[in-house]
Amino acid sequence: MTTPAPTRVKICGLNDPAAVDAAVTAGADYLGFILFPKSPRHVNPEEAGALARRKGAAKSVAVLVDPNDALLADVLVKMRPDFIQLHGQEGAARCFDARQYCDFGVWKALGVSTADDLKAADAYRGHVDGFVFDAKPPAGADRPGGLGAAWDYGLLRGFDAGAPWLLAGGLSVAGVGEAIAQSGAGGVDVVSGTESAPGVKDPEKIRAFIAAARKARPLAP
Repeated sequence: MTTPAPTRVKICGLNDPAAVDAAVTAGADYLGFILFPKSPRHVNPEEAGALARRKGAAKSVAVLVDPNDALLADVLVKMRPDFIQLHGQEGAARCFDARQYCDFGVWKALGVSTADDLKAADAYRGHVDGFVFDAKPPAGADRPGGLGAAWDYGLLRGFDAGAPWLLAGGLSVAGVGEAIAQSGAGGVDVVSGTESAPGVKDPEKIRAFIAAARKARPLAP
């Protein structure tokens, strides 16, 4: 019997050295830095670069929302991200173009509330290197993600995205095991579930979340 690979974990919304160090020490695979002023976790390219240099063996991810070329170029120079995660209305061609601004590849975040929302992934096949499936924000929301909203993770059960993907939205230490079991996710992406307040990372929650995610396994098909 093949031993399942450990769940990949991305700790997102990192904005201070202590939180980055806690995530790295606990073995996070990816460190997410949000460069979007409306987010309480926002950091500028220079701040993101300083934090990303503490990444150790983890990979850095610049999380951007409909960035223009000037911002992408600034992020490349000051942060040199391993991955870029696009969380806005970027089309497939724009995602493909963004690959030149990072070292490894581009992920597209898509909001999901019904099975029909998963069809949006079809347009990005061959243009992105991975997906993040998050809760679909409510009408009028001023942010496309990081809202701490849980959703029907089971919609992803058996879904073939054509590329690796991470599960996001409302994940916590207590619930990540069940979310992985229901969705079949091989990786998870957490923001508010590792905070003591919006934008304030809790090192102990970071460590506990990574440990809980690594113990979890999807349900048998």
